[in-house]
Amino acid sequence: MTRPIDIKPHLAAMSVVFTLGAPTALAADPVGLWRTQPDQKGQVANVKATPCGSAICGTIVKVYDRGGTPIAAPTVGQKVFWDMARQGTDYVGRAFVPAHQREYRGRLSVAGNRMTVSGCLGPVCQSQVWTRLQ
Repeated sequence: MTRPIDIKPHLAAMSVVFTLGAPTALAADPVGLWRTQPDQKGQVANVKATPCGSAICGTIVKVYDRGGTPIAAPTVGQKVFWDMARQGTDYVGRAFVPAHQREYRGRLSVAGNRMTVSGCLGPVCQSQVWTRLQ
């Protein structure tokens, strides 16, 4: 007669293996079309994030006025972040803020349909939360 096997110890061992062998959390994918927060004039931009080599780059593709009407803006076609490489659960690289006409150390952090875009110049940092459109 065969004895039944107690599988509890085996399940416990398997759970330890799966837990220890689980990969670290991956960064959510920033590739897509994003809407910025309004600037000081109430304008918003659509930014297209695309792969560029092994990193991610973002370019302004459309700008809207306070009322939501598309406008011809000199920033259309402007690259606003580049060399964004995965670092843990974020992407880190360079960012350009057209309103400041300055380049900063930048960071992208994606959670669902929201992306926090931040930049720092020395100890001073600012951020915006963008909304995914596509």
